[in-house]
Amino acid sequence: MPSVISSMFALTCPRCRRGELFPTSSFGFDKPFMQYEHCPKCGNNYFPEPGFYYGAMFISYIGSAFFCLGFIMLLHWVFEWSTASSFAALLVVAGLVFVWWFRFSRSVYFHLVSKYDQEMTKAVDAGTLSVPEPKPTSQN
Repeated sequence: MPSVISSMFALTCPRCRRGELFPTSSFGFDKPFMQYEHCPKCGNNYFPEPGFYYGAMFISYIGSAFFCLGFIMLLHWVFEWSTASSFAALLVVAGLVFVWWFRFSRSVYFHLVSKYDQEMTKAVDAGTLSVPEPKPTSQN
């Protein structure tokens, strides 16, 4: 059984920890905000209520703030880069990981508010579930 941490980082369903949350790669920049409407493996609804992912916004904000502060302090104080070059490097890194961070924040939030179902994972692994093909959506 995958751990909750590995499931968060793999961007998989919090209920079965097998189905993907997103139809495209986080680093492909192709339809970056598209997400499945339900789990392709167990059918778990990824949008249980309107505005469900607003909590992910706080996780994203707090995590990115600490990352930015740490990144700038590391480059400026430890490696003695200038302030301008430290911020330029931060902009490059933030631009490269923006989509992944958006998706990771949603994954973390969804895992925090959802319950893992070991029986559902066993059913997915056994292939006994019949789940319709999920449609990608860009709901918020």
